[in-house]
Amino acid sequence: MSTASIDRGRITARVPVQVQETLEMAASMVGATVNQFIVQTALREAERIIEQERLIHLSMRDAEALLKALDNPPLPNEKLLATLQDYAARRNDQTGTINWTPRAKGV
Repeated sequence: MSTASIDRGRITARVPVQVQETLEMAASMVGATVNQFIVQTALREAERIIEQERLIHLSMRDAEALLKALDNPPLPNEKLLATLQDYAARRNDQTGTINWTPRAKGV
């Protein structure tokens, strides 16, 4: 039987004794070690935060405005057209690269 090597990191924290006792009590109530409890709880909260931050929350009015703009996009203005022409001139279709040099910084 072969065993796969699992890379592991280490997280440590110093907490007041009262916090440690609370964590120990909660861990024992769910039948987990303190380490298991902390990792499971922290991971669950981290996943919740990541999911929450990935969502875009719009009011009904803003959502309607976004959908309207997607359904009826404005015509490109002169600046956008000039940018697209500049991009097309710099683009190398053979390599998929763009010949780009930075602009001089304004004073």
